[in-house]
Amino acid sequence: MLDVLGDYPEAVEADLAHHYPEYGAGGPVAAYWRGEITLRWLRVMVEGLPPDGAVARAARGHHWTQADYHRADDVDLLGRLVTAFLNVNRAENSPEMPYPEPVWRPGDPVPEDPATAAEEKRLAARRAFEHINAQVRPEKR
Repeated sequence: MLDVLGDYPEAVEADLAHHYPEYGAGGPVAAYWRGEITLRWLRVMVEGLPPDGAVARAARGHHWTQADYHRADDVDLLGRLVTAFLNVNRAENSPEMPYPEPVWRPGDPVPEDPATAAEEKRLAARRAFEHINAQVRPEKR
C-alpha cells in the first residue's frame, strides 16, 4: 500500500481527495480500506495525478511550474534585448548600460538584502579587528 502512495503520502492523499471528491470522506484511500476500490485502481489514480498538484510540488520542493520558468526566461530575454538595443543606439560618449541580472528561480541562492549584507560585512570587519588586537595586545585577554 505504501508503495502506491510513494514518498509523499500526505500530498498524494490531498491530491486524491481534491481530484476524486465522489469517493466521499477520506477520498479514494478510505474507499480502498472500505473495500470499495481495488489497489490497482488506487494505483491508476495516483499515477494519473496532474503535474501541478500537491505531489508534484512536494517532489520538486517548490511551486513553480514549467510556465513559470518560461515566463522567467521571457523576462530575462526581454531585459537583454532592451539593454542591447539601448547600448547600440546610445550616444558615442555615453557609457554602456550593464545587462540586467537574471530573474530568481528556485534553486538559485536567495538574493541578499543590501542592509543585511552591509551589517554582516561590518561585523566581520569588527571581529577581524578584535582578533588582530588580541594578538598584538595579549594583556587584554
